[in-house]
Amino acid sequence: METNNSIGKYADVNGIQMYYEIHGTGFPLVLIHGGGSTIGTTFGRIMPALAKNHRVIAVELQAHGHTGDRDSPETFAQDAADIAELLRQLSMPKANIFGFSNGGQTAMEIGITYPEIVNKLIIASAFYSRSGAPEGFWDGFDGATLSSMPEVYQDEYLRITNSPERLLNMFNRDVARMKTFEGWSKEQVSSIQAPALVVIGDRDLTIPEHAIEMSRLLPKGRLAILPGDHGSYIGEIMSADSDSKMPGYFVAMVDEFLAAKTE
Repeated sequence: METNNSIGKYADVNGIQMYYEIHGTGFPLVLIHGGGSTIGTTFGRIMPALAKNHRVIAVELQAHGHTGDRDSPETFAQDAADIAELLRQLSMPKANIFGFSNGGQTAMEIGITYPEIVNKLIIASAFYSRSGAPEGFWDGFDGATLSSMPEVYQDEYLRITNSPERLLNMFNRDVARMKTFEGWSKEQVSSIQAPALVVIGDRDLTIPEHAIEMSRLLPKGRLAILPGDHGSYIGEIMSADSDSKMPGYFVAMVDEFLAAKTE
């Protein structure tokens, strides 16, 4: 699950040193990791396969992984602004955007706020409103402590930074972002004109009925509900079955969705 530091680079983006990697050739495909995660923990399993047909730009967001922090809250709006600025610096006026979990929320924000840079969207295991998560999910952020963060995420962050202080800071920023999450209106979601693929697992955090609703709100929305839980269909690091063939099927589906002619 390690990132390839031989090709990893940094860009001065809106006051932070933002880490990114570029793999493969072709039309740009931006990968946005989940909360508390890194490029490797979210996309390590499928990134080599995606890079066979796309120019993958994998990023690490504010305070995550190799990327620095700033003296302001971590928000989906700021994450979207950071990615838009990075693409500008890379002279990539348009890209496909693929976000998982919290990265899916960032992908939606990009689709709403920066539609001119979006070719197609993949919104994976995300929700557009608080009602998209199970009852009791939001209560879990009250009094949350670092011990509730999976050790595999902590270990990867410490491997990269060797800084318990930065780890705790990142955790606290993620908790604050979710506690203050207000989501988007149905009108805002419906304003996204780019073709969009909504993907969840059938035992995911996102409620299936919410994913169906979101796919129908999107003017060019498509929906895939795959066997699996939160991220297992992409081989996310928390996946129980490391030998599952589902990530390969998922990549094939993504390739086909991105290759299809825009209506």
